[in-house]
Amino acid sequence: MKNRLWRVPLLTLGLGLVGCGFQQLPLPEATAGPDIYLKPDTRIVEDQVSRNATLATLLASHEMSSDVAYAFVEAMRPVFDPRRLRSGHPYKLVYGPNGRFRRFEYHVDEDQFLQVVNQAAAAPVFEAVLVDYEKTLEQVAMRGEINRENNSLFAAMLAGGGNTQVAVAMAEVLSGEIDFNTELRLGDNFDVLYERFVRDEVHVTYGDVLAAAFENDGRQVYGFRFQLPSDAPAYFDAEGRSLKRQFLASPFRFEPRLTSRFSYRRMHPVLGTERAHLGVDYGAPTGTPVIAVANGTLVSAAPSGGSGNMVRLRHTNGYETYYLHLSRFAKGMRRGARILQGEVIGYVGSTGLATGPHLDYRIRKNGTFVNPLLERRNMPPGDPVPEAQMAAFREVRDHALAQLTGQQQRFGNAPIGANTQ
Repeated sequence: MKNRLWRVPLLTLGLGLVGCGFQQLPLPEATAGPDIYLKPDTRIVEDQVSRNATLATLLASHEMSSDVAYAFVEAMRPVFDPRRLRSGHPYKLVYGPNGRFRRFEYHVDEDQFLQVVNQAAAAPVFEAVLVDYEKTLEQVAMRGEINRENNSLFAAMLAGGGNTQVAVAMAEVLSGEIDFNTELRLGDNFDVLYERFVRDEVHVTYGDVLAAAFENDGRQVYGFRFQLPSDAPAYFDAEGRSLKRQFLASPFRFEPRLTSRFSYRRMHPVLGTERAHLGVDYGAPTGTPVIAVANGTLVSAAPSGGSGNMVRLRHTNGYETYYLHLSRFAKGMRRGARILQGEVIGYVGSTGLATGPHLDYRIRKNGTFVNPLLERRNMPPGDPVPEAQMAAFREVRDHALAQLTGQQQRFGNAPIGANTQ
């Protein structure tokens, strides 16, 4: 029988006690007179940093004298640069008796807040420290489906109760196997297991994708996060083969809209003549970040006639990539610079011969332009899980799969390369 909370009326309880022989004491008479207001010994001010505010103007707006504010800032400077103050971030001021300043708190980011405490009763003596927020780590499993109402990964993720950040992360994990721009089909479905950090039962941030299963056009694709000794965590399929490809599926961190494909004969939208289009066009708003699809060396970042502002990168195995019509370049784009996969190299624009904001993305292999949508499939994957680590990998894989779909030990102990279908 389940426990229940019973609430007994006080009057009934009192009568019951009288009936049992206990004498009911008379209630004291109410004293006449007005209520006395007790002034609280603390006062708390909570607000958000206003636009264009500095720390000096913020403190002055709360009537802190310039000499005290100077001591405040100097005590804070070793742990927090005042120039990092951001508009819209919440802060709190706590005052004690007689209006004496006690404590200042400022939300730095989702991981930390700044705390400055006045430790003296007379002349202010400040101590500043960055404090980690207390968070609860949760592992969340969810399911989504690509259908007519939710015909993109983002839409299906949100409909399933997930988050766009999780959608981006999952797309990055599986981008070597699925082109989420062109290969999604109605009826595709997925399961994803990811980390979520919760503080104050309200603020939520997202961690790593731990596992993903995606059925794409009847083909099942898996990804599992696993860390090899003395190496960064990576993602592998169910058999321990690396999911990392030399190139990302696209030069964006989200699902871009494909507006024009690779073709040797295409009507040019500006010139009105048939010309070869040796890349693919992605429609995106001006200013959208463009990322490098692979590690490489910067060959050039400069205006290039009809191509507008263009970045050109050189990669291994005879590959080069081109990013055309950018509105501007990212900082540090100097010839010869080492560029990492996923690094922002520029921003979408419509410079050169363009009718609107978009990115023309091209791949050249051994001097010949190739179709970016097809070429990535020909690129070899990274190294698989070493045989010595396979037992540990299978344990991680099977545990994640049980959380993901409830299919414990589905793959058994199949060695790398075995047919698990």
